Amino acid sequence: MPQLDLLRRLTQCRAMTRASLWRNGNFRLLFASTTATNMGDGVIAVAVPWLATLLTHDPLLIGLVAAARQAPWLLFALPAGVLTDRFDHARVLILADAARVGVAMALVALALLAPPGTGPALVLAALAFAMGSAEVVRDNTAQSFLPAVVPKDRLEDANGLLWSAEQVAGQFAGPPLAGILIGVAVALPFGLQAAMLAGAIALITRLRLPPAEKAAPQPFLPALREGLSFLWHHPVLRRMALALGAFNFTASIYWALVVLYAQVVLGMGPAAYGVMLAVAAGGGLAGSLIGPAILRRTGPKAGLIAGIAGFALAAAVLAFTRSPWAASAAMAVEAFTGLLWNIATVSYRQRHIPGPLLGRVNAAYRFFGTGPSAFGSLTGGAIVALGAPLGQVTALQLPYAVCLAGAVLILGYIALWLKMD
Repeated sequence: MPQLDLLRRLTQCRAMTRASLWRNGNFRLLFASTTATNMGDGVIAVAVPWLATLLTHDPLLIGLVAAARQAPWLLFALPAGVLTDRFDHARVLILADAARVGVAMALVALALLAPPGTGPALVLAALAFAMGSAEVVRDNTAQSFLPAVVPKDRLEDANGLLWSAEQVAGQFAGPPLAGILIGVAVALPFGLQAAMLAGAIALITRLRLPPAEKAAPQPFLPALREGLSFLWHHPVLRRMALALGAFNFTASIYWALVVLYAQVVLGMGPAAYGVMLAVAAGGGLAGSLIGPAILRRTGPKAGLIAGIAGFALAAAVLAFTRSPWAASAAMAVEAFTGLLWNIATVSYRQRHIPGPLLGRVNAAYRFFGTGPSAFGSLTGGAIVALGAPLGQVTALQLPYAVCLAGAVLILGYIALWLKMD
């Protein structure tokens, strides 16, 4: 099949990298756990907004559901960083995933029992907030964990493989599988996520690592301030965090109502929507596989420029097209360049932040970089609501024109103000 041939060609250039990393038993377990959690996350990435559209067609409520899952980055990222640096990383991952299992089972009950209406939609937003809160702890710990598993000179390669797992399981396989499961029963994707998380917990319990270097015990607030201070006084990390904050705010406008955009503008059902996301994930998979090699030649700043330029292109297409094929192709380009951004920024942080501070500085970075996402989701819903007099199609295309303008401004900031070694 052509797809398999493409995947084979993309992976051949990294065969030596994979061979060496696969000999690391702890990395194998971490990779398998990441694959399981991302499979579940990819399924509910479709199922949660789809369930929201079954409960309500109010764009503000749908935007609220999206915002609720992102809001914990603004509220809890900084405390999560202190927890990451203070406690055993594997234990924190297990507890966070166990909490997510509980939320997934509550979502099963909601999908089975709730009638359409504002009340059930608000319950869905509350459960999305709970899921996002556990993800803040989980994701921050996972990124801080990797330098204890692989040498620093292999971080780009290891991050590339972990991102490839996210793309294959969470974006390539998860969305179309979600479409199939939703067609049977909307509760099934949430049950699958609970099962995937349980498997991930079992894998993490098998990790065997030497004791990690920990920061000297400090009271909570001084520990938190130390992480914030390191970030703010590091000019590159500070500017990266601010650029990411603007990017994620804009990207959340882009993604907040994409499921409604697909239904109304592109005329898609759940299966077609899942396929579109899988096509986009193909671009992300390519980026995760060859991105490290590209970044070794170009340096990390080029990865950031490519990331925002690809996003601008995708926003421009979605602002004017009604073609599912054009939208899918544009989203694939955005996913490819977005992986260059992710690999470059995550590897830079892991390499330049001291181990005992990694959890807190990563959390401070995500506070500024990911926290604004909640406001972006709400803004996306508000733009569509305000654009309603223009007609439903135009109103749903309008946020992407806003995203294009924002992306151009961010691109200028990175090109002029960000200098990376």
